[in-house]
Amino acid sequence: MGGVALDDGDSGVKAPDGGWGWAVLFGGFVITGFSYAFPKAVSVFFKELIREFDVGYSDTAWISSILLAMLYGSGPLCSVLVNRYGCRPVMMVGGLFASLGMVLASFATSIIHIYLCTGVITGLGLALNFQPSLIMLNRYFSEKRPLANGLAAAGSPVALCCLSPLGQALQYMYGWRGGFLILGGILLNCCACGALMRPLTGPKKSEDDQEAAKAIEEKPKKKHKLLDFSVFKDRGFVIYTVAAAIMVLGLFVPPVFVVSYAKALGNEDTKSALLLTILGFIDIFARPTCGIIAGLKWVRPRCVYFFAFAMIFNGTADIIGSMSKDYSALVVFCIFFGISYGMVGALQFEVLMAIVGTEKFSSAIGLVLLVEALAVLVGPPGAGRLLDATKVYMYVFLLAGCEVVLSALVLFFCNLLFIKNKPQTSDSSAKMEMAMTETEMEQLNKVPEEDLDDASGKRAAEPEKAQEGEQSNQETNEKSAVEPQKLSAKEPEASKDEQSVKVEAVDLEKVSKEVTKTNGCAVEPESSL
Repeated sequence: MGGVALDDGDSGVKAPDGGWGWAVLFGGFVITGFSYAFPKAVSVFFKELIREFDVGYSDTAWISSILLAMLYGSGPLCSVLVNRYGCRPVMMVGGLFASLGMVLASFATSIIHIYLCTGVITGLGLALNFQPSLIMLNRYFSEKRPLANGLAAAGSPVALCCLSPLGQALQYMYGWRGGFLILGGILLNCCACGALMRPLTGPKKSEDDQEAAKAIEEKPKKKHKLLDFSVFKDRGFVIYTVAAAIMVLGLFVPPVFVVSYAKALGNEDTKSALLLTILGFIDIFARPTCGIIAGLKWVRPRCVYFFAFAMIFNGTADIIGSMSKDYSALVVFCIFFGISYGMVGALQFEVLMAIVGTEKFSSAIGLVLLVEALAVLVGPPGAGRLLDATKVYMYVFLLAGCEVVLSALVLFFCNLLFIKNKPQTSDSSAKMEMAMTETEMEQLNKVPEEDLDDASGKRAAEPEKAQEGEQSNQETNEKSAVEPQKLSAKEPEASKDEQSVKVEAVDLEKVSKEVTKTNGCAVEPESSL
């Protein structure tokens, strides 16, 4: 079955919106948690690595940076592999790579080895799991897709709340090498999640359907594109990609610097670290809630504008939070930032799915992640340089907020100006078709009194004709050809649509009369009305 049922996305199978899809959702929840939380969870080992290899904090920070760069930058490679082999095999191999990288890193003798093992190999393995999980989620859910995306995105804050304390405990008990080895074993769960990504298959076919399927298979098939660049012809995709690149420049800056901001205001380390816990706790509930709201009938067609609102909310929270002067103000900032950050996380891939559709999503997500990878490498380091130059955290948060707000404005106004024209033309054509249909229905229901009189007269004369005797088939055919012309000639002023309706009504009546005559019994025909 695995060799035949390739999850190619355009198989024509309807999304079940449940059933095995909930198992796929659980796998996506775990994969999303590992992908986003693991680069942050590894940071608990940085002090031990600094002591072990005699390097600086900036050197160890490259581990997380390389992990994120591989997660985003290998998007096109993941798209090619998924379009060639399917989601399940790619995720199984990715789980092996993610685990192998951490196991090899536990035997590292220099920081370069950790860059290659943890950063490159583990990062590639997580990327090979993250993108296919989103693709499978898109295929299994249609009506409930916003909720499914919100629940899957909630895996990131949940995993962060679990992996960071776990990594700290492993470091105290087994050291950084033992901690890396155990985390490598935990990452093997990615293979189990990959096994849950069962390809969608249609119902069993009957013999006729099987013969038709064989006839279709004999025809030459179109070659499936490994990476579909035609998505760039879609204005909506281009607008989304530009807006997402601008957004990523400032989206991840506040979580990186909020703890340092609290310390700069004179707060204790544990008290400052509590801010991230508050942010993550709010984020856990914000993502599923936003998914429920995005699935409402009134909101879902306007999901792009809802996403723009979430980005404006996030950027405004950054701008206002930059003016914080004490710990309580930072707590309020983390609450509102957690809500807006969860909204953005729940909507970003849902909007992309809605723009490009299921068939092109596997290629679109890879290209978008590649563009975002460049922004991720520029955003936080650029904010760090601004902080080194000014020594003022307010400027860092202001810059991040302005970048996110700018991305929201680009998304909102570009969609309003360039994308709204298409629905208007389609709506106008649909309205014209509806108007034509209503007019035809009115004409069918409205039959002139003269036609009613003629019809009643003909019905009254019918028994008399039946008694006179049967006429030849040739005469009846001549009458059936001549009478519609006489009827149309009686009302030259009537419209063409009314004439066509009358002719159809008389033809139906004549056919019913001929049937009764040929059978030799007089049965009253049904009314043409």
